Amino acid sequence: MSLLKDPVFWTLALFILPLFVRVPIGVALGMATVVVVWFWDLGYQMLSYSFYAGIAKTPLLAIPFFILAGIIMEKVGIAGRIVGLIKQIVGDMTGGLAVATVIVAAFWGAVSGSGPATVAAIGLILIPSMAQAGYDKAFATATVSVASGLAIIIPPSISFIVYADIMQQSVSSMFAAGVIPGITVAGFLCVVVYLMSRRHAYRGEKRGDAAVVLGALKDAFWGIMTPVIILGGIYGGVFTPTEAASVAVFYGLFVGLFVYKTLNMKILLEILAESVSSTAVVMLVVACAGLYSWLGATVGLIDKVAAIVLGISDSPMVIMLMINIVLLFAGMLLDANSIMYIFVPILIPIIRAFGWDPIWFGVVMTVNLAIGQVTPPVAVNLFVGARISGLTIEQIAKPALPMIAAATAALAVLAAFPQLTLLLPRLLGLN
Repeated sequence: MSLLKDPVFWTLALFILPLFVRVPIGVALGMATVVVVWFWDLGYQMLSYSFYAGIAKTPLLAIPFFILAGIIMEKVGIAGRIVGLIKQIVGDMTGGLAVATVIVAAFWGAVSGSGPATVAAIGLILIPSMAQAGYDKAFATATVSVASGLAIIIPPSISFIVYADIMQQSVSSMFAAGVIPGITVAGFLCVVVYLMSRRHAYRGEKRGDAAVVLGALKDAFWGIMTPVIILGGIYGGVFTPTEAASVAVFYGLFVGLFVYKTLNMKILLEILAESVSSTAVVMLVVACAGLYSWLGATVGLIDKVAAIVLGISDSPMVIMLMINIVLLFAGMLLDANSIMYIFVPILIPIIRAFGWDPIWFGVVMTVNLAIGQVTPPVAVNLFVGARISGLTIEQIAKPALPMIAAATAALAVLAAFPQLTLLLPRLLGLN
């Protein structure tokens, strides 16, 4: 009976139980908070203020702008031109299109910052192209879906912005720290997709002559410049990450209107509608998850969980392994941003107890959550890939397993060697 009177129990139960009946994550978080605060008289008058304060933060302004920028880049045709260039570069080499897919996903991740958005942007082009070149359609879809997880690792990343907001860290430091880990994961994926392609004799399409390649390069130039402008401006001190997001929006509009001339009023309205919808979902989760984190601290949930974890072992390696396993399972059920808001406040005492660098830990956590985007039952990237290809999740999951294993191996390397993550921020004087 004492358990039923414990607000900690109900804080967990009222969040977890609705998920089994497919209640949206933001609604479950908000509902659990409101019910516990009301019944235990924890100050319901503060809920509206806390809801507003959770999203009224300057760094979070970058989220809707990066979402808008990514959708603009997709709609005006930048993604298609970049894919065309990469296809010309790799030609008909064994596994060329598969390796190119990983490279394009990494590049597009430097534009959109969202895994599902990257699947949608490049999958519509690359999955049919790979199938026409003789690649198995399930393998092609798995490659696009898994590689698109790089979007939340390679800056700019919405997950990095969320983590930096919770941990009160520099967004620029997080962006810099994600570069080498993103390249590391991409390298592991390239090796695996090449070996799988070699085993099945998958090849690409013959490239054109020098004039065709140069034409593709000229056509894709404005797209290639996108991450250069965004990241170069941030690391060069020209503008903040939030300002960079707005610059990306205006750059995309400029390219669409005056360079490619593919932007019209109909497409602009589609872009705005899609951006509003995507932003509303993200920001509702951010606001409600912020309320839930406040409730967890108020009722003592965070301290109790941290004490239990720290009581299991005093070995940093053991605790890190446990945390990664828990996060991998969490990634199978929840989206990355929700996990950030739910788990990071709980993990803060553990991070401090072991003296872990918060920038390094944030990148390791994000890589973990990128893997979660392709692990069922939620597997948001696989669902988008399945919708594009017309295949089932089960068909895509089989060829995806070796790629997931490769990403997990890269995660182990990054967890074991923090200096890989921290090298660039230190060189730039950000850490």
